[in-house]
Amino acid sequence: MFERLKPYLPSACLALLVLYLGVQALTGERGLLSGPERHRALDQREARLASLTEARAELETRVRHLRSDRLSRDLLEERARVVLGLVDPRDLIVRVSTPAPSPAAKDRLPELS
Repeated sequence: MFERLKPYLPSACLALLVLYLGVQALTGERGLLSGPERHRALDQREARLASLTEARAELETRVRHLRSDRLSRDLLEERARVVLGLVDPRDLIVRVSTPAPSPAAKDRLPELS
């Protein structure tokens, strides 16, 4: 029985290869049907890039104001209070309880304080 099918074996292998490549062309990682998913991922990454760029610009501004040649006394005092935990006796302190951020949220954006 195998002898009768032997001439069709190369054609069957070629047909299976064409079928496999066709399915991959449609549904693969870079296939035709995965376009909207790629666009969604690109939009998310662009939004993340924009937020990180904004955070970086803010950090660069803060660093520029902390340099010795352009020292901003207000920013220096603010940083000293935050780092050392100092307060002015005339300050009004309002404590607000906030839920602790999840570990995954801490990895997304750098802390700005």
